[in-house]
Amino acid sequence: MATPLSIRARELQARLLEGETIRLVDVREDAELALARLPMDVLHLPLSRSAEWVDQLEQLLPPQQTVAVLCHAGVRSWQFGCWLVEARGYGNVLNVQGGIDAWSIEVDPSVPRY
Repeated sequence: MATPLSIRARELQARLLEGETIRLVDVREDAELALARLPMDVLHLPLSRSAEWVDQLEQLLPPQQTVAVLCHAGVRSWQFGCWLVEARGYGNVLNVQGGIDAWSIEVDPSVPRY
């Protein structure tokens, strides 16, 4: 069974700083996004509202892109990443271990923790 590749927040940051094209996807809910968000372009696909975006997924998130998925702690993003790989055939999916909380700790303490 194929699964997403786990990646630490600081490793993701290093790859982004090197200029690698990685599409960031945040699957948290609107209220969580209001508490803390990454200071860069991130596609917001809240899992609870998947009916609103699932039919447009390939347009919003082309399958040939490298995708890094995050949530608060890494569990929902892992589930979404598994779904992308298994059900939708995405080939290069990364799961940010520890989610935005790890980003706050490892990369950018200005991103609030909650």
